[in-house]
Amino acid sequence: MNETKEPPMADRDPQIILETAEQVAPTASETGPSAAGAKRKRGFAILGGVVLAAALVYGGYELLFAGRYVETDNAYVAAEIAPVAPLAAGTVVRVSASETMMVKQGDVLAELDPSDARIAVAEAEAAVAQALRRVNQTVQTGTALAAQVDASEADIRRRQALVSVAAANLSRARLDLTRREALVSGGAVSGEELSSARNAFAAAQGQFAVAEADLAQARAARGSAAGQSSANAALVGGTAPAENPDVLAAKARLERAKLDLARTVIRAPVDGIITQRTVQVGQRVAPGAVLMTVVPLAEAHVDANFKESQLRRVAPGQSVELTSDLYGSGVVYHGRVVGFSGSTGSAQALIPAQNATGNWIKVVQRLPVRIKLDPKDLKAHPLRVGLSMTAAIDTGAK
Repeated sequence: MNETKEPPMADRDPQIILETAEQVAPTASETGPSAAGAKRKRGFAILGGVVLAAALVYGGYELLFAGRYVETDNAYVAAEIAPVAPLAAGTVVRVSASETMMVKQGDVLAELDPSDARIAVAEAEAAVAQALRRVNQTVQTGTALAAQVDASEADIRRRQALVSVAAANLSRARLDLTRREALVSGGAVSGEELSSARNAFAAAQGQFAVAEADLAQARAARGSAAGQSSANAALVGGTAPAENPDVLAAKARLERAKLDLARTVIRAPVDGIITQRTVQVGQRVAPGAVLMTVVPLAEAHVDANFKESQLRRVAPGQSVELTSDLYGSGVVYHGRVVGFSGSTGSAQALIPAQNATGNWIKVVQRLPVRIKLDPKDLKAHPLRVGLSMTAAIDTGAK
């Protein structure tokens, strides 16, 4: 077989190689750029379409929803924490509550030594019984004084009769003396008879004076008895013994003693979880000293700190959607705006800003907004005070 072999590139004629290259080059220049340009145009068209679609979506969102929702992640769970403090002094003999324990309103949390309180209750009960006896005695004394007044009236009438008798005797003695003095000049009456008549008259005068004095004394005794009766009636006051002021005061002291005894048992003021328990058995506590706190998680709310520029359309009653860092975005809480704080956080700072100084830079302030959470959401996914939240308020603005 005869094969025709081409000479190597080095052995070929340079003129032939150049002519071959010139024939091939125009073909590549004519076909390559046209295909690449078509692809480039198609890519720019797709990119322009995507940009246009994004612009339309963004423009539609801005048109329909811009300004309707205001959102912040500067929000935290809060609650009206109830401190547990004794209302009476005493020594702790029992502590029933521990940290993280769930308690109901009225559950026993701690107990104080009730010995002194029980003694005080017994003394108060004895004071009530003694007050009742004194009042009953006063009532009986009033009856006795009324009888004395009646006796004084009878004595006065008797004394008045004696005065009448003494007056009659005095009148008769005066008449006898007048007759004898008239007859003494004629010798019909002796000097002895005249002296007897004069003595009888003097005796009658004395008896009349004594009778009048006794009558005055009887009247004074009646006045004294009447005064004592009135004073006794004022003490009784026309009320039942149980309604007497002294008895009522003794009963009030008894109720106070019973209240102090009841306060030796310290109960939960609200439903919630025990936290910050510091009390121990054997500790001497004073009234008002905080022993622990109860956090009512079922009544938790959110304090969201919105910028002042975000609150233009926010008003109480608007709906809010919230998420927590604890459960993530998959759990959505629902709530409503309750109200606004009376001041910003910086205004209540320990060292508030002095904006009246010369070197002043405006800083956008945040105002706490109180948000009430749906109890059903809280029951399904409990929260804890201080947890971070993200809140979005639907202002309803179009």
